[in-house]
Amino acid sequence: MKRILRPLLALLLAFALPNAAAAVWWTSQPHPAGWRAADWSSSGLLPRAADEPQAALYVLSARTGGLKGAVATHAWIVLKDKGGAWERYDKVGWGMPVRRDGWAADGRWYSNTPVVVAKVTGPAAEPLVARARAAIAAYPFAQRGDYTLWPGPNSNTFVAHVLRALPELDATLPPTAIGKDFRVLGDFVTVAADWRDVEFSLGGVAGLALGARHGVELRLLGLTLGLDLARPALKLPGVGRVGW
Repeated sequence: MKRILRPLLALLLAFALPNAAAAVWWTSQPHPAGWRAADWSSSGLLPRAADEPQAALYVLSARTGGLKGAVATHAWIVLKDKGGAWERYDKVGWGMPVRRDGWAADGRWYSNTPVVVAKVTGPAAEPLVARARAAIAAYPFAQRGDYTLWPGPNSNTFVAHVLRALPELDATLPPTAIGKDFRVLGDFVTVAADWRDVEFSLGGVAGLALGARHGVELRLLGLTLGLDLARPALKLPGVGRVGW
């Protein structure tokens, strides 16, 4: 019995301790009193559309609000045609869940400044922008009520769906993107279109990912513990990527 309990306890601690550290750090930071008091303005991360004539595709992510911000992030997609304006796509938990231009393209999320998860600009972006729009239109959880904070489908489920349609980006969401591994029960195995990654999921509650993009990831209750081999880093629940 001890041979089973000790590894199990070590695994649980490996998930719990980084989350506890992230929670301590989070509570020591200043936060807005609520969403009305939060700063949703442009962070200045992206240039003005008039100053960026080329096509572009960005994936952005920022810590979310409230207590869940200690361990979770919110991701969104930003697109731009050549000579066009920025378009932002989020999935949210009220009204029609997939929103276009609900906030500034590079806006802060609950006062938290976003980071770039992936980007491509110029001629290479033009076909990807069109395919991203097609993936957004084909998202299966786009009706009223199609949002569940945990285990999903949520904002990160939406962005992960688009990324799977664009394997050329070689991008994955941060370990803190809870909901990225949500699948409907019965959809247990997902193989990347280019066969470079495989994901196993039990409804987003538990799972495993292996491959060139994901490295090795253990997933439990939406949290991710893993090792990125291509871009060397630990992936810690609540903390995110810790590179070396």
